[in-house]
Amino acid sequence: MERSRVMFKTLKQDIDVVFDQDPAARSYLEVILTYSGLHAIWAHRFAHLFWRKKLFFLARCISQISRFFTGIEIHPGARIGRRCFIDHGMGVVIGETCEIGNNVTLFQGVTLGGTGKEKGKRHPTLEDNALVATGAKVLGSITIGKNSKVGAGSVVLQNVPSNSTVVGIPGRVVIQDGIRIHKDLDHRNLPDPVSDNFKVMENEIERLRKEIEQLKKGVKHDEHSNI
Repeated sequence: MERSRVMFKTLKQDIDVVFDQDPAARSYLEVILTYSGLHAIWAHRFAHLFWRKKLFFLARCISQISRFFTGIEIHPGARIGRRCFIDHGMGVVIGETCEIGNNVTLFQGVTLGGTGKEKGKRHPTLEDNALVATGAKVLGSITIGKNSKVGAGSVVLQNVPSNSTVVGIPGRVVIQDGIRIHKDLDHRNLPDPVSDNFKVMENEIERLRKEIEQLKKGVKHDEHSNI
């Protein structure tokens, strides 16, 4: 009886966080019937129960059915705390060994994934009140600290301290404890190492072209001087 009461309390909190985070939410009926992020969280909670009882096949079946209907893929082995809010959610992927704290917010297209075929803890940990914005990728066994934010489209491969904001590819901490760390990062012009390498190559080709032109002129001058 006590376990059922805790479960229903958790499900109620999953609904309440939608009203707290989404101004478009109008009624309980609308939220329960139309919010795919809520459906994915609820399906995961049941799948995780079966996973813990080592009913792995049944747990995976539930998670795959949820993925089909919601577009959100959550491995049944992932551990998700209370009041997790997935906004819109299409394309969200949460790996097996992910650990998500309380009051965490994820937006569409977020990946909490691994970096290879390593064993053991290979997916991220998101501590309480973390926020990961649209399209961000958090990869590997790293930790996003409490109250921290990951900017849209960022790729995070290293630990992020608490109370920080990280943006870019690869992700860099730009604000920590309310203090701006890097002032040279323009969010509209994020670092592009591929483009930078092409510019270096273009400059080198231009330098070589000029050297060849000079050598050609030198050869012509020598020919005229021998006549």
